[in-house]
Amino acid sequence: MSKPISKLSQWVCDKALPLWQTSGRDAVFGGVHERLHWDGSPDLTSPKRVRVQARQVYCYAHATDLGWFDGIGFAGETLDWLLDKAGSAGRHPGFAHLLHANGSIADPLHDTYDHAFILLALAWYTKVSGDSQTLGLIGETLAFLDERMLCSDGSYREGLPPTLPRRQNPHMHLFEAMLALHETIAYQGALERAGRLRAMLTERFLQPAPVLREFFDDAWQPAANGMGRIVEPGHQAEWCWLLRRYERAAGLAQDALPSALIDAAEATADPATGFLIDEAFADGTTSKTSRRLWPQTEWVKAWLSEQRVGRKGAQAKAAHALNQLSAFYLGQPLPGGWIDQMDEAGRSMVDMIPASTLYHIFAAAVEADAALEHEALLAG
Repeated sequence: MSKPISKLSQWVCDKALPLWQTSGRDAVFGGVHERLHWDGSPDLTSPKRVRVQARQVYCYAHATDLGWFDGIGFAGETLDWLLDKAGSAGRHPGFAHLLHANGSIADPLHDTYDHAFILLALAWYTKVSGDSQTLGLIGETLAFLDERMLCSDGSYREGLPPTLPRRQNPHMHLFEAMLALHETIAYQGALERAGRLRAMLTERFLQPAPVLREFFDDAWQPAANGMGRIVEPGHQAEWCWLLRRYERAAGLAQDALPSALIDAAEATADPATGFLIDEAFADGTTSKTSRRLWPQTEWVKAWLSEQRVGRKGAQAKAAHALNQLSAFYLGQPLPGGWIDQMDEAGRSMVDMIPASTLYHIFAAAVEADAALEHEALLAG
């Protein structure tokens, strides 16, 4: 078990994790709050997304596994609440999409994106706790996805009931969940599942590579009314990071695609700061110049991944991205918080701190430490 070694991971352990375990915990109704006000008090009126509950379980279980933070009790408490409130109490598998603040169901939709994060949380919680019940839940959740969500072409529906447009994003997070299941507990078949999702990237989502389209019709053609033109640079960066993880897990040679994806993401970035914009079009023109925090964490992770494979200039790129993330977004408006979205002039566009972003920041911190450990091994 390691201790945090990067500045980012130290900040996560010293400031962010303590804040979200205390102010972020709902001591009245259970679970975690969806967001905090800028003074650190919780927004007691906001509904609770199931994916956010699962993301917090993941963060605290993984932090415990790393030896960064004693969070397994909090993770277990949150997971128990999630299973009780959003699960179906043994009647049938699957989880609701949205809860009221008091834990009652606000939207019973079974959403594929949500289930990807439940699998991510269960993978890490099972590794740390050794809980056989959560291991069984992994199998039940995968069976639910296969039996109720899987389409004949190998893709997964958006949810139940099915909706349009079809999206690459739930598949990307299922890919991440399968990698986690393989890396944490060597779950049987997880790497093979990841391989099938990896194939979908090149067969359907990249039209043409490295243009990562977001929205599609039922035939996996770009969605109508302009939606099919939308590209999110943050997802291009995120796929870069995930593809490098898959290469390591599967023992594959380094591919050129991850590098092409992060280069494409940066092609529309803000020239003054390097920050990734929220949206672009497939032709490379700008759609939204605003800058959410999460694409910047994916920018960081992508260049750290490129650094680990020895790409020339990647170390400097990663260092710049880390410095920019900390200088502009983190530790404000309170020490364990962050600015979640800025306009092109660097002004905050929000007055709340969403809990959902901790997952992105935490993963960037994990990657920062892994890169430093890799460099130390090479130097030794």
